[in-house]
Amino acid sequence: MKLPTRVKLVDVGPRDGLQNEKQPVSAEIKIGLVHRLQDAGLKEIEVTSFVSPKWVPQMADNAEVMHGIQRKPGVLYSVLTPNMKGFEAAIAAPREEWPDEIVVFGAASEAFSQKNINCSIAESIERFAPVVAAAREKGIHVRGAMSCTVGCPYEGEIAPAKVAYLAQLMKGIGVQRVDVADTIGVGTPRKVQAAMEATLAHFDVDAISGHFHDTYGQALVNTLAALEMGVWNFQSSSAGLGGCPYAKGATGNVATEDVVYMLHGMGIETGIDLDKLIDAGVYISEALGREPNSRASKAIRTKRAG
Repeated sequence: MKLPTRVKLVDVGPRDGLQNEKQPVSAEIKIGLVHRLQDAGLKEIEVTSFVSPKWVPQMADNAEVMHGIQRKPGVLYSVLTPNMKGFEAAIAAPREEWPDEIVVFGAASEAFSQKNINCSIAESIERFAPVVAAAREKGIHVRGAMSCTVGCPYEGEIAPAKVAYLAQLMKGIGVQRVDVADTIGVGTPRKVQAAMEATLAHFDVDAISGHFHDTYGQALVNTLAALEMGVWNFQSSSAGLGGCPYAKGATGNVATEDVVYMLHGMGIETGIDLDKLIDAGVYISEALGREPNSRASKAIRTKRAG
């Protein structure tokens, strides 16, 4: 298949990237990150999560962040709403502060589902059904994050049939697009393509995105493997923010900077200004007191310094 000529990236740094940070990050810093990402040309940003602050204290300022961002036309702002309570909190604000899209999630692994959210895959989808229906009724788009699509910390390798089962359930409750996520970063190109193939049985290629963690340094080759199948939407995190609490030593999300560098080098358009993106990654990394976890960022900043 011909490679896509244009790719849209979803930066999940403000939500997925920051949610497991132990040190508090102020709403002001999070808003600053969103503004820098949209100024760099990102058209989709995962902003925050409406979850219990008891479980994810880092996202307790969700309403403040949604209130504080100055929206740019043509940018889609998404939030995670794991249940009805979360969805109601997300739309408690005035209409102009509502998210454009909500994200619900499910795992392709029964063991992961039980350990992570205390219920089976089928039960988790049942819980999400009213959330999806309520969102769509209000004209809010719905994305489904499918975790552990190639490997699970408890079950090991995940069969493509399990991915197809989850995709079918998501489709059945009205989810409009899905992320095929390698949550612990164990995937390799052929395994990722098998997971994509299984998802394509239920969703069109335009309604699928790749979400690859870089634990074993495979995220970029896995992105290329998905591109070869025509997938043109991917999720990444500025400065490579975010680890995975389920995989010891996991580096977490692939850095947006590294994905953009690769795509631009292949002549694929992203609409993203790489220099501005690097500056956004530096901004949030400085706030966290560490270096950006991006090779492209490091190389380009070394070059800049001359």
